[in-house]
Amino acid sequence: MTEEFLVSCLCLDLEYQICYNKILVSLWGNHLRRTFSAAGLSAQTVDVDDETTVHFWGPKSPDPTNPKPPLVLLHGFGPDAHWQWHPQAAFFAREFALYVPNLVFFGNSTTKSSERSEIFQAVSVGKLLEKLSVKRYYVAGTSYGGFVAYRMAAMWPERVAKLVVASSAVNMRQKDNVEFLEKRAKMEKLEELMLPATAAQLKVLLGLYTNRRPCCMPDFLLNDVIREVLIVWGEHDQIFLLEKATELKELLGEKARLEVIKDTAHAPQIENPREFNNIVYKFLNV
Repeated sequence: MTEEFLVSCLCLDLEYQICYNKILVSLWGNHLRRTFSAAGLSAQTVDVDDETTVHFWGPKSPDPTNPKPPLVLLHGFGPDAHWQWHPQAAFFAREFALYVPNLVFFGNSTTKSSERSEIFQAVSVGKLLEKLSVKRYYVAGTSYGGFVAYRMAAMWPERVAKLVVASSAVNMRQKDNVEFLEKRAKMEKLEELMLPATAAQLKVLLGLYTNRRPCCMPDFLLNDVIREVLIVWGEHDQIFLLEKATELKELLGEKARLEVIKDTAHAPQIENPREFNNIVYKFLNV
């Protein structure tokens, strides 16, 4: 058996594995899209201005005689929105007009703008809702999406009726990022973790994700402009430690409620969707 033959066999096996994985991902993606469709949602695209296009899942045909309160779900770093919120689609679509956008630079949401901040993301989602004539709504954001949801609530208190921050330390300081990278992720640059380019980097991210971007301490405008905030956290979150949730609760004061979901890490909405959904549902219906 020649060395060339062995190399050829290894290459064929690798190609087979890549092809097989692509088929599995494609099949699962199709299943998730069918889940959203079965919940009464359809994939739509809107040009929110001359530079930015936002792709989102929203109601197929809203019933004007029976309007539902709008609920916006904002995803974190990772795959498209429907991959991150699929356990919530059918549950919340029963009683809410559900809007699940892909943030700009994710999925088919694109822009020609040079802006890259969570404020720009918040403005883009706000423009989308304006285009759809959605005037007042609830917002729930997980991880990076929590930063965007926070900015929306701070900028438009008259629009955001209630805010849900899930696994998102909007109270992060620069020193927290340094400690996180050096001690837990064991990487030199944040982008190596959040935008992995190798299998090893992806493995580290996934290990932290289940059982950032740089951010300065925000001006806590929420103390003055929004009345109700729900904070949802995984008990064993290794990206944003539980202590950040406790600190955030203290910063926001009596208007905020903290719910910790046991035996979950950074994605409680996926790891324990039943408890996550019930917690958020009760909060939105009080």
